[in-house]
Amino acid sequence: MKIFEIGTGYTSIPAKMGAATEIVVEELTRSMLKQGQDVVIVDIKDKQRQRTDLPIDEVYMPQFFSTGSVVKLGVVHKVKRVLYSISLTRILHKLIKMAPTDEKIFLHFHNQYNLYFFLKLTSRSMRNRCIIGYTVHSYIWFGEWECIKDTIKKRYFQEVYCCQNADKVFVLNEIVSEMLTGHYEVKPERICQVINGVNIDTYSETSANSDELLDVRRKFGLVGKRVIFQVGSVCERKNQLGTLNLLVPVMKKRKDIVFAYVGGIIDQEYANRIIEKAKEENISERVIYYGEVSPGKQLNLLYTIAEVCIMNSKSEAFALVIAEALSVPRPIFISQAIMDSLVFWGKNVGNGILKIDDDFESNLQRLLDDEEFRDMMRCKGRNFIQNEYSWDVAAQNYLRHINGEY
Repeated sequence: MKIFEIGTGYTSIPAKMGAATEIVVEELTRSMLKQGQDVVIVDIKDKQRQRTDLPIDEVYMPQFFSTGSVVKLGVVHKVKRVLYSISLTRILHKLIKMAPTDEKIFLHFHNQYNLYFFLKLTSRSMRNRCIIGYTVHSYIWFGEWECIKDTIKKRYFQEVYCCQNADKVFVLNEIVSEMLTGHYEVKPERICQVINGVNIDTYSETSANSDELLDVRRKFGLVGKRVIFQVGSVCERKNQLGTLNLLVPVMKKRKDIVFAYVGGIIDQEYANRIIEKAKEENISERVIYYGEVSPGKQLNLLYTIAEVCIMNSKSEAFALVIAEALSVPRPIFISQAIMDSLVFWGKNVGNGILKIDDDFESNLQRLLDDEEFRDMMRCKGRNFIQNEYSWDVAAQNYLRHINGEY
């Protein structure tokens, strides 16, 4: 079987920024190749692509649309999505025609625009030569039906169409499965529950260079400080401000604690509120925004510097950050909203995972001060991720579904 992992066109692969879906495409491909699969990435053409040994067939786009510089520009970004999807469809048609007629072809889409336009612009005869898979990465499905149905109708109607017409719909949790079968008549037998993984070699404190770690500590004034770290785009949903509110009491008691966060700013007004809150509490010098960094080596350095991580989001589709933190390994506090919606994390409290609850302050103090407890949580977290959430495990899971072994 020939497998095509299809890049979203949002940013080129390997990702230059913290683009979770592009990381999934890259790592899933890499693990499938290790397992002897015939797999190629189809991705946007980019003269500034980072060096990679991955096999990539490129989709032509004007250079203005090929860089990451336009991904936040509203209307321009939407135009890019449509143009890329149409150009992508042409390339996929060419690749399908080139394949031997007796060869199975699996097209794995990760973006609603890409699959929607492919389905609309592809003849039935060509469509029948392929098995089409679609992974639902959207976080929108986490909410009460009455609250989200209008948003889905306006902004995610393409995703609904994709799920209704794909041969295999990959979901990351039961909530999405129940929404699709209960409200959109997606056939249960087409739905496959999978996991995302983490690169356990990249995200590891043993991969971090000691000199580079010291350079980062000096650059941000972290020498002698205990860093509490949050990863995610800066916006209301990721809830950095809620994390700061949690930390204020303990930061006022302990001058050695720093709250550091990293990620692209989605909402500048919200980002300003974080800064204003730090000023109000007179802790500005210990609230540090690292900016937006590339996933992989640079992000691993920041995880390694941290003592503890926090995932305080209001909603997530999978929360890859949790897997990254535990892989490094660093203990991580998780919000109740994530515990409730992503039960595979919630049921593993104790494996490096702690719950944000009324005992948050005392649990944080214990992690910082009780070295034996902290080391135990680190060890349990790393073992848990190695055994259940590495990319090799995730790729095996996908392949079993693709090959109809479940």
